[in-house]
Amino acid sequence: MPLGRGRSRVSALERGEVEGAPAEAASGPTARPQTERILLRGIFEIGRGSCDVVLSERALSWRPILPERPAGDSKCELKCKEEFIELKDIFSVKLKRRCFVKQQGNGTLLGITLFICLKKEQNKLKDSTLDLINLSEDHCDIWFRQLEKILAGFPNRPKSLKIFLNPQSHKKEAVHIYHEKVEPLLKLAGVSTDVTITEYEGHAVSLLKECELQGFDGVVCVGGDGSASEVAHALLLRAQKSAGVEADHVLCPVRAQLPLGLIPAGSTNVLAHSLYGIPHVVTATLHIIMGHLQPVDVCTFSTCGKLLRFGFSAMFGFGGRTLALAEKYRWMSPNQRRDFAVIKALTTLKPEDCTISFLPLNNSQDELQRQGSPKSGCSDHWQTLQGQFLNVSIMAIPCLCSVAPRGLAPNTRLNNGSMALIIARNTTRPEFIKHLKRYASVKNQFSFPFVETYTVEEVKVCPKTKTSGYSESEEVGPHESASETSLPWNIDGDLMEVASEVHVRLHPGLISLYGGSLEEMNDCNVTCNCL
Repeated sequence: MPLGRGRSRVSALERGEVEGAPAEAASGPTARPQTERILLRGIFEIGRGSCDVVLSERALSWRPILPERPAGDSKCELKCKEEFIELKDIFSVKLKRRCFVKQQGNGTLLGITLFICLKKEQNKLKDSTLDLINLSEDHCDIWFRQLEKILAGFPNRPKSLKIFLNPQSHKKEAVHIYHEKVEPLLKLAGVSTDVTITEYEGHAVSLLKECELQGFDGVVCVGGDGSASEVAHALLLRAQKSAGVEADHVLCPVRAQLPLGLIPAGSTNVLAHSLYGIPHVVTATLHIIMGHLQPVDVCTFSTCGKLLRFGFSAMFGFGGRTLALAEKYRWMSPNQRRDFAVIKALTTLKPEDCTISFLPLNNSQDELQRQGSPKSGCSDHWQTLQGQFLNVSIMAIPCLCSVAPRGLAPNTRLNNGSMALIIARNTTRPEFIKHLKRYASVKNQFSFPFVETYTVEEVKVCPKTKTSGYSESEEVGPHESASETSLPWNIDGDLMEVASEVHVRLHPGLISLYGGSLEEMNDCNVTCNCL
């Protein structure tokens, strides 16, 4: 008689007929919350043994089914320990079938496969699988439909993406990276894609001005910093046009209508590194698939009252001249070109004579001290610095990269409503080189008497070499020189030559990028109190 009752219980579980049954108590830190409503309960083989599997509103849990043992058997209790995965970490569910060569139809059903996004060390994400083995078509169909329904209900997960792919990025690996690592994961997650391969600089801007985006949930760029910045700039220009805002005179720009995903395929990948904490293709792809959204602050760069572009960071002086030199040697490999440009810029190191005006962050002194920025003021009045400067950095994001693992602006965050203004005044070449080398170490790169840091909302950089007769008609664009007095700016890895004052304004949360939790990423990084 007991055997018959036990068999009846197993059959009911296999048919999924005990929906709503109370869950058994789970012990230990991995215990499933007891208050959750149970959606399904059944028996599946997981690993090498049968398990009692429970699907609740937020998790899938399972416990091995073992023969009864005497009370107090510690080995039995250990083996019976409940395990679970949160449903928000599942990005796809498929029916698992065995298909033989030349077999017609769908093949023999084996069960259900769950595809899971796992968090690894150093902000890295990894895709994994969990097989739930059960040969019953009806039983698996019920579970499969329920899981599909749950996954379809998660917000922000894209169903369709517009993808821009730059085939010239870095070592021309972007196409290979996309087809080998990105596309298979997107297909597995059921995300439809429309891929455009850009053919020239500015191509993405031209396309995004006119192309139809109504059917897409997001835009993805496969390339380096220049490509990513170009697509972000284009999305924001499109938003201004859609809102009827004149793009050339943007004081209060409109937020981008679609989120942007970045697949790192460049040489430095500063944007992707700052967003994900690591320039890892699979990590970036999984953040997009899981619909992790991160609002990010954006700057507008304008001159003579007209918009030059939207961007995230800029360098003037040494940083600008280094990029200008690198652009002249595009025939070199990326690493050789970068190293050569840095060495050549150091050999011809000279300061820029200019005036820098900035508006300090209007915040409480306690907040400024918490951010570690003792040199920042809290008044609403502009402050002015005059003199000769070797380098001026203006950054709304941390700007992490391989040569600066803590970031060029370590205490800046992606969406804290402020920019870091970092100024290196004129000094000797050896001292300036020491400052540069500090970026690659754990030491404070700003603890030099010639380096000043400020937390700001706006910045104006006015070189004294500008022509007095400069007019709005002489506005310059990327890679174009308006006159012999134009000076190079490095804006997100793109070269812009400008002859007059550049005005930089911060606009909090102007665009959403696919990325993980900012606080989680910061917890994994080295704590820095440089600013």
